[in-house]
Amino acid sequence: MAVETVAAGILREKAIRALQQLPPFSPTLSKLLATLAKEDIFFGELASIIEKDTVLAGHVLKMVNSALYARSGTVNSVRHAVSILGLNKLRNLALSLSVARMWKQIKTPQSWSQGGFNLHSVAAAVMSDLLAQQVATEYPEGAFTAGLLHGMGKLMIAVGLPTEYDDILRMYQDSADLSIDHAEQLVLGCSHADLAAAALAQWHLPPEIQNAVAHQCSQQSATAHGRLPLSMLLAHAHHIINSMGVVIPACVSTNPLTTGELFAALGLERKAAQITAEFDAEFQSMRAFF
Repeated sequence: MAVETVAAGILREKAIRALQQLPPFSPTLSKLLATLAKEDIFFGELASIIEKDTVLAGHVLKMVNSALYARSGTVNSVRHAVSILGLNKLRNLALSLSVARMWKQIKTPQSWSQGGFNLHSVAAAVMSDLLAQQVATEYPEGAFTAGLLHGMGKLMIAVGLPTEYDDILRMYQDSADLSIDHAEQLVLGCSHADLAAAALAQWHLPPEIQNAVAHQCSQQSATAHGRLPLSMLLAHAHHIINSMGVVIPACVSTNPLTTGELFAALGLERKAAQITAEFDAEFQSMRAFF
């Protein structure tokens, strides 16, 4: 057992070192992530961060001028975009575009689909944010970012431990009842959620987001104030988009519930159609960038 524990620790550290193989943060992404830990950020401050990255600013303006946010006149400035999208939505958009741009530069094994991973991450972010607007949730302002980064651990395994990643996939695909999370535990001694939380701690993201990602695979009950833990909201969003077919190829986390049943579990059966329509509109507008 001691040898197995030591080996698991070595694999975990090797996976965490995969963070060093990721491209360095752009100054824009560093500043955007730093704003997540601030209680107050002003429109002008956020607009200034985005305006200094011409590629990002161009994508933001293209998005705000898309059919989703159609206006009678063309939006030509990021500061005008802030007034249309609102502070949180603009930051969410800028974060997703910046993170996806970084991820596109990563070398991954053939069995890994970076495009599928990007789309799944963005879909989880959009759905998490929409659910947080409908369900009383702990730290709802972190829902989008937690959804965007919830799968970081899978990417770290694929990049840092490609042989073990293929072993995990083989074990999962050859078994009728083994979950991908269980396969990770058997091969690595830890889960992708553990690794993702470690990465977010190194990136100094708010503890609430770290904890949500760390516990996304565990069952947690409502808090004393009757609010849903962000980790549970994240799990629901993940399963809902999987049921819609927006999955990470080759390592889908299955759930026996249908999309309707997943919405009903949150008490949102009457709003399911509305949320789904809002998700489709936002996701379809964003996926062109990924």
